[in-house]
Amino acid sequence: MKLFQQLLVAPAALGLLATGVNAAELNINGVSDYAAFADQVTSVTQFSDVYPTDWAYQALAGLVETYGCVAGYPNGTFSGNRAMTRYEAAALLNACLDRVTEVTDELRRLMAEFGAEMAILKGRVDGLEAKVGELRAAQFSTTTKLKGKATFVAGAMDSEEAGAKADDDAFTFSYDYRLGLKTSFTGRDLLFARLRAGNMKSSAFASGFRKLDVAGEKDNIFKLDRLYYKFPVGSGLTAIAGPLARNTESLGMKPTAYTVKTLNMFGGQFGAGNVYNKETGGLLGVIWKQRVAKGEPRLTAALNYVADAGEAEASDDGMFTAKSKGNTTAQIGYGTKKWGAALGYRYGQCGAGFGTSYLSSQSCGSDNVDSQNFALNGFWKPEETGFIPSVSLAYGWSDLEGSTVDEARTWMVGLQWDKVADSPHTLAVGFGAPLYVESQDGTDPDAPELAWEASLKYKVSSNITMIPAIFYLPESSSKQGQSGYEQFGAVLQTVFKF
Repeated sequence: MKLFQQLLVAPAALGLLATGVNAAELNINGVSDYAAFADQVTSVTQFSDVYPTDWAYQALAGLVETYGCVAGYPNGTFSGNRAMTRYEAAALLNACLDRVTEVTDELRRLMAEFGAEMAILKGRVDGLEAKVGELRAAQFSTTTKLKGKATFVAGAMDSEEAGAKADDDAFTFSYDYRLGLKTSFTGRDLLFARLRAGNMKSSAFASGFRKLDVAGEKDNIFKLDRLYYKFPVGSGLTAIAGPLARNTESLGMKPTAYTVKTLNMFGGQFGAGNVYNKETGGLLGVIWKQRVAKGEPRLTAALNYVADAGEAEASDDGMFTAKSKGNTTAQIGYGTKKWGAALGYRYGQCGAGFGTSYLSSQSCGSDNVDSQNFALNGFWKPEETGFIPSVSLAYGWSDLEGSTVDEARTWMVGLQWDKVADSPHTLAVGFGAPLYVESQDGTDPDAPELAWEASLKYKVSSNITMIPAIFYLPESSSKQGQSGYEQFGAVLQTVFKF
């Protein structure tokens, strides 16, 4: 059957002769549902809700068995008591006319009665077919979706560092721009590629604990910064492989409800950068998620290995060598979208970082500096958003070998008010201790002071968001555990999504 004829198959033949037919807009959903069952009814007995005692049984039997132009719904019913529109009546008439060989006076009367509606239907369908043709001819891809995000970043730092760079205290204006391409060949797999450009690498918001989550590229050059493929390999089991993939994007669950991101150490690294350090490079991993009913808590597990970008593709370093700066990350999680907890572990090879410059430049010669890192995260969201915030907690500890630093710690508390004051806006406050030295050369450093941030995610529209934020880094943590200097920052991010 042609597309036009399929679209015109409509329910309720019995209503054709009724005088109470409503003139309303065409119910495309009803027509589509009805068409899905078309050409399957050869006898009125196939309808589960039509009985010989029904007053119109013989009329319906005649239409079905004589003309073959009546269909039912996918559930096997005819739904004879359902109200119909004049457009639906016209659609049914048109479908019947396609099969009628003799035009009777009764049919001529029906054609005259519904002629206008039939003409409108045909015009609409012809127009839809033309539009579909145009879309197919001009479409980007049948398998790929393109999404973009542009972030303008304006702000300034107030630093107490002696001899600090002049631009640390200057007002800066920079950007980050991303284009993500999601491709699926089977509907269950994902080939992901991302292009990214920016000019934030040299800004005051691009290094150490003051690094913003959005800080990334430099020199206004587009580059490919993600390329990986995810595919199912069994019941609840997914494999992931790619030359440019990130360990924090290859987990069974994100163990936080703190989603308004300002400082990288609080939002992007889930408050535990010693484990969730955003290591990116050549990655191989697996993710398992327990199959449960919707809304029920489930168990997840993930394991991945990442050789640092720059080493993974180098012929003298490569994957799985002592020079790979490799990270092996594992996570076990349990919970729902409303609450959850996760235990994370990361083994870091010599040269592997902690999400900041902390210890990432250690020598890999005679001193083989590696680390065992652990993180415990939990979160809870209220049933109703507004006055009560969601709560996210994180605690991380690390044990280092071959370094003057024996142990390091980090912790964080994140509070987030979604739809604050019955508005579409979100308020977030995070505080804690960035990664600090717990034990060094047998001595106990001073206890860390508190770092904090506060931000407001203000939705201008469905595609534009503004995020003003302030943050503070105390003296004891600003130099990553060493005697340092206080820093105070204020920043405005304007995010465009398309």
